[in-house]
Amino acid sequence: MFIQQLERAQEKHQSLVCVGLDPNQAKIDALGLGLLDWLKQIVDATAQHVCAFKPQIAYFAALKAEAELTAIIAYIHEKHPDVPVILDAKRGDIGSTAEQYAREAFERYQADAVTVNPYMGGDTLKPYSSHAGKGVVVLCKTSNAGSGELQNLTLADGQTLFQKVAGKAANDWNDNRNLLLVVGATYPVELADIRQIVGDMPLLIPGIGAQGGDVEKTLKAGLRADGKGLIISSSRGIIYAGDSAENCAEKARQACVELKNTINQYRD
Repeated sequence: MFIQQLERAQEKHQSLVCVGLDPNQAKIDALGLGLLDWLKQIVDATAQHVCAFKPQIAYFAALKAEAELTAIIAYIHEKHPDVPVILDAKRGDIGSTAEQYAREAFERYQADAVTVNPYMGGDTLKPYSSHAGKGVVVLCKTSNAGSGELQNLTLADGQTLFQKVAGKAANDWNDNRNLLLVVGATYPVELADIRQIVGDMPLLIPGIGAQGGDVEKTLKAGLRADGKGLIISSSRGIIYAGDSAENCAEKARQACVELKNTINQYRD
């Protein structure tokens, strides 16, 4: 089960950090490295300090690099089998199409979890959640500045839309107990509210670093009593910490360790 694998990695590596793999061809070319070589270096440098990796499918697809995406997920599974892979795809469509997206994530790419959009209703999540051993990470309160335009709308029952999604995910859509939620670090008040709604459900937290999310506020708002329950995602601040082929891996490792240590001081 994905959630159990995730929590074992968190315990083993004493880390809530998830490294996002978002390849920017211009930046990688400037280092003088090939895409797959660069990916492997970043993965190997940070794997002992993370609880998950999160490749963003759009970055690979835009580069026509689906083969490299397949290869790096297989590499992680082979070389670092204790670290699960979340495919950041944010898929959302009717059931028959969702079945194909689920096959793409879990069969073609062999990801351990996938991000999905619940806007079309709970039935569109079942093709993913029916893969009982996989994780399904549902968008709830996203980190972008405009998320409140829809997600903070008040419904007829007095709940906001993001509160409704959180409640549905925790109580109605989670038959296989393999759902998680995406909640942005940029909204710690909403994060605390969602934690109250969903209990111990794990939460994927983007927005730390470049988007301005605060680590201390995030941990206080969302951490479970056992010191787990959060997956703190960082991409650019880690993977592009270096500026040369010689230091890119080591600088990524240092940035990852720094974030891990910053997080852990609030877990004690």
